[in-house]
Amino acid sequence: MLSKRKIIILAALIFFSSVALVVDSKNQDGLKVYFLDVGQGDSIFIETENKIQILIDGGSDNTVVQKLSEVMPFWDRTIDFIMLTHPDHDHLGGLPEVLKRYEVNGIIETGVQCEKVECKVWRDLKEKEKAAIILPKLGDSIIFNENTKLLILSPFDSVAGEKVSKVNNTSIVAKLIYGEHSLLLTGDIEKQVEEKLVLAGIDIDSDYLKLPHHGSKTSSTEELLENTSPLMAFISLGINNSYGHPHEEVVARLEKRNIKYYRTDASGTILLNCRLDQQCQVKTQN
Repeated sequence: MLSKRKIIILAALIFFSSVALVVDSKNQDGLKVYFLDVGQGDSIFIETENKIQILIDGGSDNTVVQKLSEVMPFWDRTIDFIMLTHPDHDHLGGLPEVLKRYEVNGIIETGVQCEKVECKVWRDLKEKEKAAIILPKLGDSIIFNENTKLLILSPFDSVAGEKVSKVNNTSIVAKLIYGEHSLLLTGDIEKQVEEKLVLAGIDIDSDYLKLPHHGSKTSSTEELLENTSPLMAFISLGINNSYGHPHEEVVARLEKRNIKYYRTDASGTILLNCRLDQQCQVKTQN
């Protein structure tokens, strides 16, 4: 039986996505996951087989708006859900402009304390949007249709309203499951949270991995890769970025395990397209 928490999330999702949910769930396009090329930042656009759309993070500036126009129909001015993994500039920066241009039905975020100017702008726009706010934690499930769901794996406990020293480690970690396919979404978590997930016995085994923190040296540990055992990894980062992402040690770990990886700085926007009972296909912009 679903917990009360899961029923609340599911009920909100059905209410705000009622139009999308009546679309045939056997849409031939399957599940589409776009790793948008927004420079040094993260932004992922997901469209389920029944046309529910989820934007995860918005990069550092308004580039995300242009990138959305490349993967959405010109007449589509609605995004069902925005998920902000954590309120760092390179994840939050473009989202205020998205809220101005698109009708958004639900916002998934941790609610961790943030006093930066762009966080205040974000809060003010959310109030005007009147979107449903979902504050997820470990064990919550967001169900999009009979084949597609998002399992929340971190944060372990609510961090809403809390002031923290390392906001990266409050990132929402979630596993997107579509039939037999799975993608681990990791925000900017670092070694501390990776180890916590492994030690807690959380099932992070996934076919595909969005590499944490743009391939930073402080993430993508041997333990994470061992327990995720992905076939493929995706790295979101800017060309010639000043951080040295992805770090050479991280690249070496991937190559040692024969994990094929794609980078937005080299490939542009990357599409992971999955269909039930078929292998997922990858297409790149460049």
